[in-house]
Amino acid sequence: MRAQIHAGGNFPEASANQPAFLMCPPTLYDVNYVINPWMAGNVHRSSRQRATDQWTNLHAALAKIASVHLVEPQPGSPDMVFTANAGLVHGSTVALSSFYHPERQGEEPHFRRWFQKTGFDVCDIPRRTPFEGEGDALFSPDGSRLWAGHGPRTREASHRHLTELWGIEVVSLRLIDPRFYHLDTCFCPLSNGELLYYPAAFDDESRRRIERHFSAERRIAVSEADAVRFACNAVNIGSIILLNHISQVLEACLAFHGYRVIQIELTEFLKAGGAAKCLVLRLSQAPAIHRA
Repeated sequence: MRAQIHAGGNFPEASANQPAFLMCPPTLYDVNYVINPWMAGNVHRSSRQRATDQWTNLHAALAKIASVHLVEPQPGSPDMVFTANAGLVHGSTVALSSFYHPERQGEEPHFRRWFQKTGFDVCDIPRRTPFEGEGDALFSPDGSRLWAGHGPRTREASHRHLTELWGIEVVSLRLIDPRFYHLDTCFCPLSNGELLYYPAAFDDESRRRIERHFSAERRIAVSEADAVRFACNAVNIGSIILLNHISQVLEACLAFHGYRVIQIELTEFLKAGGAAKCLVLRLSQAPAIHRA
């Protein structure tokens, strides 16, 4: 059965120099349950005040270089703050997430209303093929290819719906380390053509697929120490990369490749298994700022 599309209106286009993103204030954020290894031992151990301060710093840094839209947090959905999991946007259409865990399924109608009200066409992914949005699917900067993860939370069968929806090449990658349960925790295509990633998060065949598309000089493999700081969970806009604190070695490597790194402490969100990219959903692309 093909995914169903429900028409919206017209989402305002990004300006020539600014892409658009979606964030959700952490007003109701907490670690209320355990659905990934990071949450274990952290139930109700996050400081909402520190989380608010850290989120505000990320929002402020992003707002300087992009248009940031907000969705209102809803009671009973403490993980709404991780908007990257709301869906996957391409053009005027969003493939709405069909969450694997019941704890997050309550977010779906709230995000649906926001997308429809904002003017997106909403595509439903069937429940039998769980799919968790931009957490597990990342477009190459030019939009020509979609990298899609599967394993702990997203089923590989959902990738067929994405291919049918947009007629785009989908490269499936299998995640094998439960700590890196979403693709965006260990894989980040960069605007200059490089890839920031943690190789051990993938099975052998997936690593071979990555190596076929990215030459050795384009692959920036992070250490385990940086990986568990969610170094790959980064927001990249042109030459700027927003992420949690990383090692000096990785910072120097990214600088060598021409990127300006802005480090923002996001420790309160690490307790739930998220960092910069998890807190941000890309709504539109601004091709003019991406270098060839």
